[in-house]
Amino acid sequence: MERVYRVLFHLRSVWAIIAALAVGSILILAAGSNPIEAYYTLFQGAFFDYWGFASTLVKMCPLLLAGLAVVLPLRAGLFNIGAEGQIYIGALFATVVALYLPGVPGPLHIIMCTLAGALGGALWALIPALLKAYQGINEIIVTLLLNFVALHFVSFMVSGPMMEPGAPYPYSPEIPDTLFLPHVLPRTDAHFGVLVGVVIAIAMYAVFKRGVFGFTLATVGRNPDAARYAGMSVRRHIIVSFLIAGACAGLAGTFEVLGHRYRLFHAFSQGYGYDGIVVAFLAGLSPLFAIFSALFIGGLRSGANMMQRAMGIETTVVEAIQGLVILFVAVSLAFRYKVTEIGKAIARRGELEQALEDKTSDGKE
Repeated sequence: MERVYRVLFHLRSVWAIIAALAVGSILILAAGSNPIEAYYTLFQGAFFDYWGFASTLVKMCPLLLAGLAVVLPLRAGLFNIGAEGQIYIGALFATVVALYLPGVPGPLHIIMCTLAGALGGALWALIPALLKAYQGINEIIVTLLLNFVALHFVSFMVSGPMMEPGAPYPYSPEIPDTLFLPHVLPRTDAHFGVLVGVVIAIAMYAVFKRGVFGFTLATVGRNPDAARYAGMSVRRHIIVSFLIAGACAGLAGTFEVLGHRYRLFHAFSQGYGYDGIVVAFLAGLSPLFAIFSALFIGGLRSGANMMQRAMGIETTVVEAIQGLVILFVAVSLAFRYKVTEIGKAIARRGELEQALEDKTSDGKE
């Protein structure tokens, strides 16, 4: 019986999604539509229709990479709320390389743009990492505020120095077609970036399970004092985890430019950085399960659009259903959090802050 209970407990996110959809059915009934038919349209369109599944993959790519940008720092007890800003800066760096380095062969140019986008996200994440590691400043506040700085900085660039001449809306010129990412589904927008995201997630899972860095990162997160006694640098792990996380988020922005939009737009992200938090927690902080949670959230987004068009359901109802799923999943994760990975991450963060305070006090003495 205990084993059954544990299985049911570990599936709490699934029950939360079912409960959210059940409550959402009340909203669909109030809108005058059949909930069963509406949900059939949503899931059939998102996962079993060729064009709908392609749309799901397009949305899955930034969601997955943003989710990984949240998962990695949490292994060290750190919260990266800044994936949204890192997405914007990564997209900006990639666009600059795409537009202002002419004459580079196509494949090499794509690699350069990809590396530039990853570098941009990593450098943006380096700011809260250094402030956390050396000054003990709360990374949640810093990463959150940097999101707005990044958004407005990119908006300034695409409405000023990088704006397409005569454009009716703030956006940059189109990148050369030699930089367009290959499509994984013919005649659709589903691009190669989603496969890169899956490979990164699998590699991150392997490092967490078998790699030395995964072990030391978890040790730093669980007990910073013991890690320091064993010769592990707590500060270095904070900085490295944020750099890798920022690079993942930067790739999300890069692939939006190279694989989907082909130019840099003002406010192009649809909240992918914030939804990445949902992806990470829905996956239980597992990079491997993040693939499936990103696929589900992406399917919910694309399928909801189809449900809206096919059933005539108001946009507000569709958005409310998406919000209910996020809310119910978040509530489910609060139950008995001390025995979950989420609770362990929160505890690790408290221990890490205490260790940094002790380190700062020792340095002053």
